[in-house]
Amino acid sequence: MSQLSLSWLGLGPVAASPWLLLLLVGASWLLAHVLAWTYAFYDNCRRLRCFPQPPRRNWFWGHQGMIHSSEEGLLYTQSLACTFGDMGCWWLGPWQAIVRIFHPTYIKPVLFAPAAIAPKDKFFYSFLEPWLGDGLLLSAGDKWSRHRRMLTPAFHFNILKPYMKIFNESVNIMHAKWQLLASEGSACLDMFEHISLMTLDSLQKCVFSFDSHCQEKPSEYIAAILELSALVSKRHHEILLHIDFLYYLTPDGQRFRRACRLVHDFTDAVIQERRRTLPSQGVDDFLQAKAKSKTLDFIDVLLLSKDEDGKKLSDEDIRAEADTFMFEGHDTTASGLSWVLYHLAKHPEYQERCRQEVQELLKDREPKEIEWDDLAHLPFLTMCMKESLRLHPPVPVISRHVTQDIVLPDGRVIPKGAHSLTGRSLLGRKRGPSVKEVYDPFRFDPENIKERSPLAFIPFSAGPRNCIGQTFAMAEMKVVLALTLLRFRVLPDHTEPRRKPELVLRAEGGLWLRVEPLS
Repeated sequence: MSQLSLSWLGLGPVAASPWLLLLLVGASWLLAHVLAWTYAFYDNCRRLRCFPQPPRRNWFWGHQGMIHSSEEGLLYTQSLACTFGDMGCWWLGPWQAIVRIFHPTYIKPVLFAPAAIAPKDKFFYSFLEPWLGDGLLLSAGDKWSRHRRMLTPAFHFNILKPYMKIFNESVNIMHAKWQLLASEGSACLDMFEHISLMTLDSLQKCVFSFDSHCQEKPSEYIAAILELSALVSKRHHEILLHIDFLYYLTPDGQRFRRACRLVHDFTDAVIQERRRTLPSQGVDDFLQAKAKSKTLDFIDVLLLSKDEDGKKLSDEDIRAEADTFMFEGHDTTASGLSWVLYHLAKHPEYQERCRQEVQELLKDREPKEIEWDDLAHLPFLTMCMKESLRLHPPVPVISRHVTQDIVLPDGRVIPKGAHSLTGRSLLGRKRGPSVKEVYDPFRFDPENIKERSPLAFIPFSAGPRNCIGQTFAMAEMKVVLALTLLRFRVLPDHTEPRRKPELVLRAEGGLWLRVEPLS
């Protein structure tokens, strides 16, 4: 047998076994990869030194645990902008760098980078994958681009216009409940609880053309969506349960699986029923029937969508997009509406001006309903909404995972492998946590926004991965807010709410406000 000299290891000649050769090749490959990773990590650390960093807890934990999902955590983040200026860097553990951006000039190269270079960061959203599948929120690359193009027609104003009737009907049901609860003059209500049910009611009608009467009686499907959202938020705070194998052994993991099955079964049943209807009627007859009802729902649009090659979406793709729209559309809108009602309760002068604007718009109209063309005639109400979204954005940060180096305008580089975070509003954030933010709707007066960067306020993000449903969301919010102020006076509760960022920005213990019916 041939001899292999290992004198370089201080060993004499040994038999050249194939297994020994394989071991040496494997060890060499592993060593090369470790050295390459070590060099890349060192190089990234060197390039990240140009970004100021707050003091770490220690070398291993970095800044992990210094920012909590609480009012104090949000105030600390606000103080970072004051302390570090336009940008800063901190570490989650010894390896993961996060570049936090506080200035619109520097966020532009990140948000407008191609989706493949700066995709959404899936660290948190990965927990949603068993529920939402590979829809627009979680997909990437060519699949995301194809689906984005195919779904864009679903949010054209001609499709959205008929939804106005649904928005009016859903808010009327919620207000009828409020009238009963406030029969003795007023009622103290948790806005999140009531408005979340109302937005889910609207979405179920817009997406599936299905009325579960969930605002008036329990609905298994709606309860499952609320449970899934709560379970995902809870899991985020339990580090060991980030491991799927461990999570699905727990009672929460089993509840998550059951709720996923229920939601998927409901969506699948609607898709299959609609597919059976489509061939029997034919596409033209189907569209004609839908034209009579004046509503083409989200499932209809997805079933009829084709890409440039004439290929349609699979049932699995349709389910993922429908489930994603139900998830993204209910909590975010409910959060935005709850916080704007809170601000108007705290500022009765702005609330009254909004009310007068709505009364003037609807003064000669019965029934009192908001129509599509009315949305452009509520300028002050829109300013109040935008100022609330500035102070309390439903999703406070935009996160991106950088897959290629991104060069910033001043020459600094966010290196490949780092993560980027920015707030959805960069207006008025350069002040310490002791300085209370002022709610000022005139910040969004047309004269005051002329010289402002369009990236200073991005509640629906910006660039190729901005929110596809922003027109839908703003239309629903305007309808709900206008009719609520027309029928009720909203007053603050005695306790000041404490913000609690989860999947969306909530309030600890709920956001309680007092409502009084107007005669």
